[in-house]
Parts: sequence; structure tokens; C-alpha cells
Amino acid sequence: MRAAITAFLASLATLSTPALAASCGNSASGFEPWKAEFAQEARNAGVGQRGLQALSQARYSQPTINADRNQTGVRYSIDEFIRIRLGSLDSFAAQAEQRIARNAGLYDALERRFGVPASILASIHGMETGFGRTMGSEPVVSSILTVAYDCRRSDFFTPHAIAALKMVDRGMLAPDQVGAYHGELGHTQFLPGNALRYGVDADGNGTVNFYNAADALASTANFLRQKGWQPGAGYMPGQPNFRVLNEWNAATVYQEAIARAAQRIDQ
Repeated sequence: MRAAITAFLASLATLSTPALAASCGNSASGFEPWKAEFAQEARNAGVGQRGLQALSQARYSQPTINADRNQTGVRYSIDEFIRIRLGSLDSFAAQAEQRIARNAGLYDALERRFGVPASILASIHGMETGFGRTMGSEPVVSSILTVAYDCRRSDFFTPHAIAALKMVDRGMLAPDQVGAYHGELGHTQFLPGNALRYGVDADGNGTVNFYNAADALASTANFLRQKGWQPGAGYMPGQPNFRVLNEWNAATVYQEAIARAAQRIDQ
């Protein structure tokens, strides 16, 4: 009985004492010690054995750090951005229309359920990964843990790192699955925290898989609806749904490119 009371009091102390966040660093040399610290933080957040094993096997991602350090903040006009990112509105819209035609049932079902038109979902899909052709080359767990460890934006990326480990626990993410340099994953490049929160199992197989186009598109539609998308309302600048595109990407030129591409598809 005394042992049980002691254990209970110890558990209360644990609950009342805030968990200390793992320290951060700016080079590869501190990453392994940091992982040991972060493992306790992950356990406290509810990460299970599979997630902790993925954490233990993660490596410091120098390509991620290189990409993060080399961001230049170059500003493009909307026409320049479309030319660089899409080639041309006509060619991009033609590709998107083909994708929609091949999967008309899926897009119709998503619009009925979430109110987000096929043109917007296809534009985001094409903009993010070229309709799934380029989903990244760096292991998601390693890349997101690297930017969570890095001192520049540790507070922002730490919740996403925890989410990635929970996704591993739930079978939503393979420990070695690749994505973009900052942990963005799947067909529409969700950050792990958003993937965990807004993920939808569109094909009904019991698992949300962002590397399955149906699940990724349904999750994208759910994200936009949850962020305030109004079914049937306009999405061009000045119209009600344009502001919701800001929730997807904060760059105005990106938002306008999605809107223009969707408008061309809808013509």
C-alpha cells in the first residue's frame, strides 16, 4: 500500500511539474545528445515505441539545413512566379483538367463533402508536387527532427516533429518515408502537425496515407473547409475564399497563382 501511495504521489509530481524542452543546437555535433533529451519530451507527449525507435534512428539532415540557410526571400511578380512554377496557365490547366477527368468521381465526392471545387484541389496538387511527380527526397523524420533541433525555429517545428513520430506510431508514415526539406510530406506537402490534425481516410482502408492521392486531396479539402472555406463562394482576390488560401501558403503570389490556375480550369 505504501509503495502504491508513493507511486501515486510521484505521478502527481510529474503532472504538476512542466516538462523541460530539449535544448537546441546549430551544428550536427549536438544532434545525438539532443535526440536523447527529445526522447523524454516525446514520451511525455504520448509518442509510443515505434515513434521513439524512428527518433533513435534519425540522422542529422545536412541537406535540410543547407536548404534552410540558403532561403533568399526573392520576390517575384505573379507573372514571373507562374512562368517559373507552372510554365504557363494554359499548359498547367490542361494537365489539371486531365487529372480531374480521370478521377471525376473522387473530385465530385470531395466537393459534395467539403465544398472545395476540383479546380482548387487540382491546382494545389499540381503546384505542390507536379501532381505527385516530385514529393521530395529527404527522409521526413530526419528532416523535421533536424529543424526542431536547430535553434533558428525550434519552437515552430517541435510540435511538427512530435506529430511526425505519432504518425509513425499510427502507421501513417514509414520511418524512412521521404518528403521535402522541412518535413512537408505527400502529394500536397502537409507539415506533420497539420497532417495529423486534418488527415482524412478517403479510400476507407483504415489509415490516412498522404502518399495516396485520394487521402491527400481529401485532407487538403478538409484543411481548407476547417480554415473557413465557404462552399460556392468565389476564390479570386477580394472574394470570400481567397483569404482561406492564405492559410495554405502565406505568400500572396502563391495564393494568386492557385486562384488564377483554378479560374483557368473552371473556364
